[in-house]
Amino acid sequence: MESTEPEPSDSRPEEEEEEEEEEEEEDEEEEEEDDGALLPPKQRLAAMEDCLAKKMEITVSEAEKRTGRNAMNIQETYTAYLIETRAIESQSEGQCAPVESLWRRYSEFELLRNYLSVTYPHIVVPPLPEKRLSADNMDPDFVERRRIGLENFLLRVASHPVLCQDKIFYAFLMQEGGWKEMVNETGFQLKADSRLKALNATFRVKNPDKRFTELKHYSDELQSVISHLLRVRARVADRLYGVYKVHGNYGRVFSEWSAIEKEMGDGLQSAGHHMDVYAASIDDILEEEEHYADQLKEYLFYAEALRAVCRKHELMQYDLEMAAQDLTSKKQQCEELATGTVRTFSLKGMTSKLFGQETPEQREAKIKVLEEQIQEGEEQLKSKNLEGRDFVKSAWADIERFKEQKNHDLKEALISYAVMQISMCKKGIQVWTNAKECFSKM
Repeated sequence: MESTEPEPSDSRPEEEEEEEEEEEEEDEEEEEEDDGALLPPKQRLAAMEDCLAKKMEITVSEAEKRTGRNAMNIQETYTAYLIETRAIESQSEGQCAPVESLWRRYSEFELLRNYLSVTYPHIVVPPLPEKRLSADNMDPDFVERRRIGLENFLLRVASHPVLCQDKIFYAFLMQEGGWKEMVNETGFQLKADSRLKALNATFRVKNPDKRFTELKHYSDELQSVISHLLRVRARVADRLYGVYKVHGNYGRVFSEWSAIEKEMGDGLQSAGHHMDVYAASIDDILEEEEHYADQLKEYLFYAEALRAVCRKHELMQYDLEMAAQDLTSKKQQCEELATGTVRTFSLKGMTSKLFGQETPEQREAKIKVLEEQIQEGEEQLKSKNLEGRDFVKSAWADIERFKEQKNHDLKEALISYAVMQISMCKKGIQVWTNAKECFSKM
């Protein structure tokens, strides 16, 4: 898995290379003022230690089924989740900090994440647990797993050196009333890029950054691998359930057999008891298996967050290329007006032949307008170049942070899963060892 990850390189789009030498000093000044995602490793570590998760305990402690009316005034049943927060600093000083609590719906978590994704397009924003539209979204097991997933989402955001400082996120945790109005007042919906626009940029961009292209391919492959791993795990869990339940049949048979035996009865009864206990333990094992599956699913959804960063870069690159193309066109028009020659076929050239040439005064007026547009276009192109370079620096800094997190989390999850499998095998060996002792005493 690791071998396919894209690595940062020194390649730049052509427009960026043209500006690089002229703006080197300006970039150095800006780098010093950038946010925590661009800090050197030691300072970035300090920023992470200063994150909200280090100052506040955040839990989603319970879920509650509720009934109410939605925006369309239609009666609906939904689940609300209780968020509890407590300041850590007060506890370290020997004081008992009060617990602040409020209720949030899943749709409000969605609103928060959408806001974060639009406001911080260069960041791999943590995903939410899966959403179900079917009736089983009220299933107690599903609700409990979602509760754990929502708590994990809040902890991910609170641990991020940039996202944890967002005022809207803090208000989500602390301010129950008026929070939605605060989010809508930011106008983030107007900044959101449409999927059609993003798709258009994907197919029409001429000079895509190789690093982001490789990252997109990696995210697709990561999603495919984890999806396959989850399917294999589900099949193994189904087979495991059958094996454990068959041991319950052993228990029943041994118990029935013990009723007709005098000398062997006690041994058979004890062996049957061990088999029954072993068969009953499968429910706890499958619950633990689902916990590991949810850890993998989180990174299944993280793959889409990676692609979102790539799509945003493609859009910015496409806008940059369109701005450069428009500027080139205007310069050509200005040159044609100044020299009186038309290099390429155009509607303007045809009208000039049909209705005669423009007067010098008309040409001068058009040249003046074009020169103003060219100056404005050059400033816009320079601004877009700087914006694009800043985005790349910020995005790759956060991608490196994400890769470290991913490697650590998946390594721990896979090790824990292996330990659980070893424990199950040992338990099976112990059951049959106990059964052997029971048989030996008959």
